[in-house]
Amino acid sequence: MLVTIMRPGIQLQPGTPLRPAAGSWRVDPAQSHALFAVRVAGRPVQGRLSLTGRVLIADPVEDSTARLAARASQLSTGYPVLDRQLTGPGFLDAGSFPEISFRSELLAWVPAGWRAVGRLQVKGAVHELACQLDVDRDGDLVNDSSHFRITSRWILDSRWITRQWIPGVSRHVTMTCSFLLRQAQVPG
Repeated sequence: MLVTIMRPGIQLQPGTPLRPAAGSWRVDPAQSHALFAVRVAGRPVQGRLSLTGRVLIADPVEDSTARLAARASQLSTGYPVLDRQLTGPGFLDAGSFPEISFRSELLAWVPAGWRAVGRLQVKGAVHELACQLDVDRDGDLVNDSSHFRITSRWILDSRWITRQWIPGVSRHVTMTCSFLLRQAQVPG
């Protein structure tokens, strides 16, 4: 859901992002992904998951919703052995929990920019999550555009992924989600 202070007659500061047009938007899976980074034994490990989903921008904006999803089995670090370990029963357990999803409960425009609050579901457990959002249309304003990109930054607790203690694994997993939204076609 989106919340903003924009009202008729209020002047926005230069550089203030405008909200996307009301309507149904779909996540373009070919141009949308979640990147993650974690330190293991002092060395960075990076990975990627493709994203799908839908966003409904409502009027009033407070009634908007968003849902993102990723197939746990599609996790890729560039190291097949590590990928199998991370998608296996000790970590994401992709066989039992094939989907990782995020459902928004609140999107808010605050003086520092867009923020989202929602529920992240990993391995069948739901976790509260807040993140920062950047809305961009390749430097253009978002209003009245048929597509735009949202980039969000998340900090996950590694215990959401595994209860197994692994020496040298940092407790926090940093994720950057970048997804291209395209206006959904209305059947006519």
